[in-house]
Amino acid sequence: MYDDVKSPKISALMTELTLLGAHPVEGDGLERAINACDILVLSPGIPIDHALPVAFRRQGKCIIGEEELGALFLRATAVAVTGTNGKTTTVSMIDAALRAAGKNSVMCGNIGEPLVGKVEELGFDDFAVIEVSSFQLETLSSLRPHVAVITNITEDHLNRHYNMENYIFLKSKLLRNLRGSEYAVLNADDKIVSSFAEKIRSRVIFFSLSPRTDGVWCENGAVYCEGTRVFSANDMQSGGEHNLANALAAMAASYALGLDLGVAAKAVCSFKGVRHRIQTVCERGGKVYIDDSKGTNVDAAIKAIDCMHRETVMLLGGKDKGYEYYPLFKKIKESRVVHTVLYGENRFRLLAAAQEAGYTSFSLCTDFEMAVKLADHAAKPGQNVLLSPASSSFDEFSGYEERGDAFARMVSGDAGA
Repeated sequence: MYDDVKSPKISALMTELTLLGAHPVEGDGLERAINACDILVLSPGIPIDHALPVAFRRQGKCIIGEEELGALFLRATAVAVTGTNGKTTTVSMIDAALRAAGKNSVMCGNIGEPLVGKVEELGFDDFAVIEVSSFQLETLSSLRPHVAVITNITEDHLNRHYNMENYIFLKSKLLRNLRGSEYAVLNADDKIVSSFAEKIRSRVIFFSLSPRTDGVWCENGAVYCEGTRVFSANDMQSGGEHNLANALAAMAASYALGLDLGVAAKAVCSFKGVRHRIQTVCERGGKVYIDDSKGTNVDAAIKAIDCMHRETVMLLGGKDKGYEYYPLFKKIKESRVVHTVLYGENRFRLLAAAQEAGYTSFSLCTDFEMAVKLADHAAKPGQNVLLSPASSSFDEFSGYEERGDAFARMVSGDAGA
């Protein structure tokens, strides 16, 4: 085992694994380890152009990811979900539907525990609902889900994948192993995703926010599955058009799995949303503070803006992921966002995009804590303060969860915003 990041947490974990028989390797021993090993199991946080996998590849050796390792030993029925946005919500809804139907289901992969940590406790009668990221798809080749769901595809992680062509290819890999007995659940409203239907052998179930004649769709505020009305959109406890689209995907997966649609609909409608995704933290001084730290790309931030029903001060910034911010500021100009606070490593790229779009109501600062204070100061009673940064959190935090928790502490008064 090798990690080029040094921290007390990593050192403690390596000590624990050493007691179980693993062998830690320092940098000067890497060459010997590469020669001795047959397979490299790569964490999804490590890109495939890192020096270590490149060295393995030069020797013609096998490189797999931890999700691939889990897939090799998976006995349970797999339901796999990928896409730029909506993965976690869709996985959670499908898992809730399975549990409501009396099935033993676990959520794993890019949500909660890795698949490799769950695979041994799952038998042939169980279900693994797996969130799959583009990072995991780089090294995933053996997974054959019974139902594969692709929610949508928009720009994301271009700093890792270099261009949209690579990113789209990686997302399509989830469908590569499907046979005629499996199902692909595809977003009919997304031209990229819907085009995948032309190249796969499995059965396809489309979902759409517009009326259709097949699949799962929404019409006049009601959700239909193959022509049968299953529930009203007003019955859902999680609001927003984006969550309705996620619910359609979950119902399509439930239909493919043969679940009772009434039971599945009740479970989907009861779902209250995921943490850090357009989540109201508190109301203080007439201002409502909303945590959308999970909105780490432009499309997610735009969806959060669409959910704002009153004037809003918005926090934007963090670590750059390689895409253009001009469409975001074009949207902001037409929305209820009255002011933005630009912060973090990519603040000057955000600033340039705001100026290009002709948007002038912004503040600029370096760090997250100051950004929250500025947003709180700029907001007036009757307005929202929205954290939807359209950026990764890794310039200051270990992940979007830590960033969202820090925001909640500050605006709740625990850290004196």
